Amino acid sequence: MTSPTDDTASIADNDKARTGAFTSRRPISRWTVLRALAEIRMWWRDGVIADLDHVATIERVRGESLLTSRYVFMTAMSAGIAILGLLLSSPAVVIGAMLLSPLMNPIIGTGFSLATGDADWLRRCGKALLAGSAFAILFCALIVFVSPLQTVTEEIAARTRPNLFDLLVALFSALAGSYAVIRGREGTIVGVAIATALMPPLAVVGFGLATFNWTVFGGALGLFITNLVTIGLTAAIMARLYGFQSDLTHRQSRFQSLGIIAIFLALAVPLGFSLRTIAWEANGQRIVNQEVAEAFTDRARVDQPIVNWAAQPVTVSASVFTPEFNPDADSEVATRLAERLGRPVVVTIDQFQVGTDPGAAEQAALAQARAREAAEASERQIAALGQNLALIAGVERSDVLLDRDSQRAQAAARPLEGLTLAGYRELERRLESSTPGWTVELRPPLAVLPTIAVGDEGLDADNARRVALLAWAAQRTGLRITLSGGSDSLDAVTEALGSAAASFDTRASGNGDTVSAAWSTAATPQG
Repeated sequence: MTSPTDDTASIADNDKARTGAFTSRRPISRWTVLRALAEIRMWWRDGVIADLDHVATIERVRGESLLTSRYVFMTAMSAGIAILGLLLSSPAVVIGAMLLSPLMNPIIGTGFSLATGDADWLRRCGKALLAGSAFAILFCALIVFVSPLQTVTEEIAARTRPNLFDLLVALFSALAGSYAVIRGREGTIVGVAIATALMPPLAVVGFGLATFNWTVFGGALGLFITNLVTIGLTAAIMARLYGFQSDLTHRQSRFQSLGIIAIFLALAVPLGFSLRTIAWEANGQRIVNQEVAEAFTDRARVDQPIVNWAAQPVTVSASVFTPEFNPDADSEVATRLAERLGRPVVVTIDQFQVGTDPGAAEQAALAQARAREAAEASERQIAALGQNLALIAGVERSDVLLDRDSQRAQAAARPLEGLTLAGYRELERRLESSTPGWTVELRPPLAVLPTIAVGDEGLDADNARRVALLAWAAQRTGLRITLSGGSDSLDAVTEALGSAAASFDTRASGNGDTVSAAWSTAATPQG
């Protein structure tokens, strides 16, 4: 039987033995590390690089990265689809433009030409990139310039604030794209094209140019340059790692590597600051939501506060549905937000009193959300009505009168060759039917008026429509019309006009069965 003293001694001996074992272990030598690195390098050279057909890969990349008629055509199609998708704020259409965009090929080619030191190839890739980018920007600017839609949509705004995450997306996409090209798996380029989204930023640059919005122009151009440079330099690094031979000397290669690192740092620093600003605003939004909610009881419901970070001071507006009013809510929330954000804040909270029943605030908030959604839909419908009326009238949008109180839209049409008076009326009817509840009044030009034939049994359906057209023309223009013909025929036409006959003058001439119509002005009819 052992004593406690013996157990203590045994434990001490074991500790000494373990300590001795640790102290007797030799640290990993530098030669061991170098040998391991040499083995990895040998495996990479013999097991990975040796399987590649470098000549075929270079020829394939070179053939796809130069300026060709196919490249120009696909750039134009991609740019057109991209700008239309952005104006319509349709992500699906924008993705379609990404798939068609051929800009990835010359950018990958630029990276491979840098890696191989082929100055002529680099120059030709640069020419293709410059020509494609300039053509895309100008083509998009032309579409925006002639388009009635020139508002900054969510899809456009999303491409005006590049940050560090955009650089990382371009980096990872470039690694995947370069690997796919080197290993002969170009199908992966489809996903890479969607991830980096090279064409949409160029389309937004064209939008900014056409609308003279230099904030949008500069932000989108920064995003495109970030993607372009990151993909090109990453492709160069990947090409060198996979053993594509370079004519550069060892010193030149070292300078090239240092230059690539310097460019990455130059991009990362401002993009990092941009990301920091975005993160600060996101955290500030969370603080605003919290402080506004804490100013009211638990039964209150707060709509998402709207914060304008660019204003001086920062402005916050919110709607709250609460069973109990808080008259000091604006000042209280403003004081607390100024302390937490470190910036002066102006707060405006619209309070709506609701019942004390459970769920009353939620129901009121839901009702307002539905009303707001309906109002926004109505505004979009009204905006579309104004644009369409300006289009069919051939005038500027500012020449269209929209009266929201009486729900009436009016415009004076310009003469359009080949379009008759009936054509103007049909355009008005179609536009009015597309906007229920609104009255559309399209004032036609002084076109030639129709002649009406009166039969033995009076007016047939076709001539009755002509009489209605005359009444419409008199009402829309506000001008008098003179009717000439036999007295019986005039009586039949005047009876068909009904109350509109007050806008017509009659001139009896014989007993003919036709009635001609002419404007009672000195103006010359057009058409």
